[in-house]
Parts: sequence; structure tokens; C-alpha cells
Amino acid sequence: MNDSESMSSNDKIRRWLSNKRSRWMVAASSLVLVIAVSIGFAVSSSSASKPSAPIGQTRASGALGSNARSAPAPGGAAGAINDISTSGLTLKTSAGQTVTVTYSNATKFQNRTKSISGSSLTVGEDVLVYGTTSSTTIGASQVIVESSASSMFATSSAVVSFTRGAPTDLKKVGEIPAGWTQGSGTIVSGTSADEATEAALQKYPGGIVDRVVRLNNGQYNVHYIGVNWPHHIFVNQDFKVVGAE
Repeated sequence: MNDSESMSSNDKIRRWLSNKRSRWMVAASSLVLVIAVSIGFAVSSSSASKPSAPIGQTRASGALGSNARSAPAPGGAAGAINDISTSGLTLKTSAGQTVTVTYSNATKFQNRTKSISGSSLTVGEDVLVYGTTSSTTIGASQVIVESSASSMFATSSAVVSFTRGAPTDLKKVGEIPAGWTQGSGTIVSGTSADEATEAALQKYPGGIVDRVVRLNNGQYNVHYIGVNWPHHIFVNQDFKVVGAE
């Protein structure tokens, strides 16, 4: 074999190896692309399957803003007892809302200022209930028999009873704290929540208090449900109602 034939053979071998290497590189690149696409699709599918957290809520903690509560909070209601069981009672407010009241071992019962037993309650009695409110159910901390002459059991023309499908009244009366916005303030409990709840029920009977919020100016926003108006009742530091909306 002469030198030209030897060089021609070497060129063929080099070209064959080069083509072989190119095909392996193309195959490897294709495999990498397929893997990358598969991973991307899996991540995208996983993300899509997790619902995004509601506005104002972190998925990790489930926490909401102080006034946009995510859990039951201290509140209360007042009305006439219409049914009694060993585990609780139901009452009807003057605005026509039925409230379920449940007892615990810590529930206290009073007839005005005198301690009584839960078994002494009777259908038809007017009671004020403090406790942890979740919609129209209250886990009672106190059940107090009150005088039926109390304004919290009266029907008030100032309160718009709840009617399904009826538009919410947006009127404002009295003093609304300057710069107040929904979601501001801190939910309170204990005596402050009880006194603000009672003040709201005395002025605007018939609703259900599902939270009491202390505002930056020291006043309280008592949040009402179960009526079409009012929804926010503002109570000052002396527990006097000063406004509503």
C-alpha cells in the first residue's frame, strides 16, 4: 500500500469516528432535553395542584389579619331560650336569628349576679351569653339570666334583620373613627370583649357578636353578624356606643 492509499484509509477512519461521535452527542443531547422537559412538567404540575393562599393569608401558618379572623373569637348574643338540652341550649335573638349555645365544664351560670346551675334554666327566659363565637354557634363561658326589660331583648327599628338575598345597608351613623379600615386593630378577649359586646347588644339588639377588636385609638370595633345592618359598632373606652355602619 502506498502513502496516498494509507492516508485515504486514515481519513475514512477519522470521518467514521467523527460521525459516530456526532451521533452519540446528538443522542445524549436529546436524552438531556427529554429529562429536562419531564422535570419541568412535574414541577409545574405539582405547583398547579397546590391552591394559592387566599389574599392576606400565608399558606404555612394559615394566619389572617387581626380583624379578618381565621378562627372563632370571643363574642356573644342575647335572646330568649327556645330549647334546652344537657349539652346546651338554643336561643332566638330579637332580630329572629337562632343561636346554638354549647356548654363546657368551665361554663358559668348566673341569674343576674347570683350563681345558679345550668339545670335551673327554663324555656322562655331571656339570657345574655358570652363565649367563643363561630358563625351562629357560641361555646359559652357565661350564661346570664337577665331582666326581660333590658333593651338587648327588644325589637329595634334601628336594626335591619337578616334577609337572604337582600342588599346590605351601607349607612353610617354617629362617629366612625378617622382613618379606620376593615382589618385594622387587635382582637381582644376577657372583660373588655364582654363589656363591648354587651354595649353593642344594648344599643343594637338582635345581632351576634363574633369578634371585638381594639383599635389604635383605644376604641373598640364590635363586629356583628346575623343582621343586614349594622355590621360594625364602635364603642369608646368607657364602653359607650359612639357610631355604627
